[in-house]
Amino acid sequence: MKFAKEIAGRIWALWALLLFTGTMLIFFLFFLFCFVLPEPNASKWFRTVSRVWMAIFLNLTGCPLKIVGKHNYEKGKNYVVVCNHNSLMDVPVTTPYMLNANKTIAKKSFAKIPLFGWIYGAGAILVDRKSEQSKRESYEQMKQTLAIGLDMVIYPEGTRNRTGNPLKAFYDGAFRLAVETGKPVMPVLLFNTQKVLPVHKVFFMTPHKIEMHFLPPVSSADISYKELKEKVFTIMWNYYEANK
Repeated sequence: MKFAKEIAGRIWALWALLLFTGTMLIFFLFFLFCFVLPEPNASKWFRTVSRVWMAIFLNLTGCPLKIVGKHNYEKGKNYVVVCNHNSLMDVPVTTPYMLNANKTIAKKSFAKIPLFGWIYGAGAILVDRKSEQSKRESYEQMKQTLAIGLDMVIYPEGTRNRTGNPLKAFYDGAFRLAVETGKPVMPVLLFNTQKVLPVHKVFFMTPHKIEMHFLPPVSSADISYKELKEKVFTIMWNYYEANK
């Protein structure tokens, strides 16, 4: 039985890869408008196109998405969105299905992949984590992103969580950004993405329903970024434990 599941998981991964690549070639034509539109219209268009693309991909791979907590978004506000990170499946879920148009922070190396890299770069602020100058420049770009009314989506764990715990320790960046810009933090938790694309398996996929939960925003006023980080971490940890 275990051997059969391993084979089935890799066959499903192949189907997902072919579907992703084939649909990407079609939707790439629509993404081209992102390179000529001014911001924030480019990011709004990017989210619209990517949402249609991912709706097709997620449903045809047996991974429908359920969204909980939309009422926590206040119309007319934008946020520093912090999201847990368990799987490569997190990325195609977060940007398209955020309730506001947004940018995310992403590794510059991924932008070198033909076609996909261009799409990836259009929806993200790219950073070379080995370069201090790149980090400083990306931080200023994040401030500018928030200033024009877009959300800034950040995975505060930095890399995928391989610990088995609900969360890894958070880095400071997202919370320093929130305090310096005065923007509230919107905690978001993804459930079951690690079941779809397990972090410890190579080229393996299992169809499973995914959930994305928006929690009540946390004010960044009158609090240090370290206190804000600990507060949000505790809220997300406790919510994950109660709803996993």
